[in-house]
Amino acid sequence: MSFLIYDLVLFGIFAILIIRFLYKNKKKVEKEGLLLLYKAGWGIKLINYVGKRYKKTLTVLSYVAITLGYFLMAGIIYLFGRLVWVYMLNPSLVKAMKIPPIMPLIPYLPQVFKLDFLPPFYFTYWILILAVVAITHEFSHGIFMKRYGIKIKSTGFGFFPSFFPVFLAAFVEQEEKSMLRASKFKQMAVLAAGTFANVVTGIFFFIITLAFFSLVFVPSGVQFNDYSYSIVNTTEITMINGIGLVNPTMDELVPLSKNFTYNYIEVGDKEYVGIKGFSEDNLIVALYDSAPAIKNNLTGAIIEINGNTVNSLETLTFELEKYSPGETVNVLTMAQEGEKSFEIALEENPEKAGKSFIGIVTLNPQKTGIVDTLISKLTSFKDPNIYYESKMGDLGIFIYDLFWWMILISISVALVNMLPVGIFDGGRFFHLTIWGITRREKIADKAFQFITWIFLLAIAVLMFFWAKALF
Repeated sequence: MSFLIYDLVLFGIFAILIIRFLYKNKKKVEKEGLLLLYKAGWGIKLINYVGKRYKKTLTVLSYVAITLGYFLMAGIIYLFGRLVWVYMLNPSLVKAMKIPPIMPLIPYLPQVFKLDFLPPFYFTYWILILAVVAITHEFSHGIFMKRYGIKIKSTGFGFFPSFFPVFLAAFVEQEEKSMLRASKFKQMAVLAAGTFANVVTGIFFFIITLAFFSLVFVPSGVQFNDYSYSIVNTTEITMINGIGLVNPTMDELVPLSKNFTYNYIEVGDKEYVGIKGFSEDNLIVALYDSAPAIKNNLTGAIIEINGNTVNSLETLTFELEKYSPGETVNVLTMAQEGEKSFEIALEENPEKAGKSFIGIVTLNPQKTGIVDTLISKLTSFKDPNIYYESKMGDLGIFIYDLFWWMILISISVALVNMLPVGIFDGGRFFHLTIWGITRREKIADKAFQFITWIFLLAIAVLMFFWAKALF
């Protein structure tokens, strides 16, 4: 039975328990729009305890939280602007992603849209992460409210939608008049507290992930990015799939190459088996070498050569150099569907005479975007060319993916929540900032309205170019 079945069963049990809980406590439940709010007194007790006991620490953290809030606001404005730019100028990338630009993260989203760059996202992950992220975010707001004497009306949990309440949230409701009477600094500290808590949560789980990975995962194979290829001038190609060519152009090459799974291309006395891509000016072309790996459609991470374990680039090179060009070896790989075996006849390395050659590329792609760079830094403890195996089997992978989702969602919530628009904490934070700088509330009101309309316009632009790319 796959984990999906267990996950769906858990979803059903969770929904039944939530409905039963709300029915038993219906006197404490209030309906507000599509939400059901359950108010709990123990939340206020915990907030009061922390807010009173650590006043000096919370004062220092207020400066940290506000500073972090500005960095997060600048970061999310930049990222949102980059997103609009990408959707406007890269329709092929948008079409490949398929997912709408404004889409909440719900269970099974990566599986449904086949987002291979993300791990699976289960309902189990969703409920655990939502509980941690929402509770820490809201209770951090409450703790800073208590520190600065802002009255709290209620705390508790929200359930959405009201007719089938399974989606969980947390809330801390302040007395609005008490909030408005507080100084701008105090209000900003309270507003930034939630995102500060999310960042701390992300850092905490990053440390946990490092420890878990080092204890549970071991190098067990070599991953390759591509098959070996060579760079040649387009005009040097003399034949493709048996058709002679003289000074060919890209318009001639592409139609000829699309008729075959593997193409046979001649450049002088050398043979190639496929076109990888052209330069921007179409004067240079990358051609796949006629190498054993591509001719045998080698896929997956290489874990064994003739029964000998391969767990690093060094061991892969060592095992291949045991054999002479022309000898056949058994290559065992680990792919998504499981282990695969290949019988491959090695060839001579074109760069090292007398040495065997399998024809794979393990170069790391350059990280140019801010998101790619961030992910690269966060995963720098992993060698991207190595396939790691869990000593705990699928359970180890399940826990590791859960931790990474916890990190990504914690940081994402922190960033999105600092958008300078009305529905987020960042909206009020931005309003207070402009008010403090100009000392005129009317200017702050107009600035807030202006940036909110800009944000709504940006969303409309995103949705337009997403629809245009897909349809």
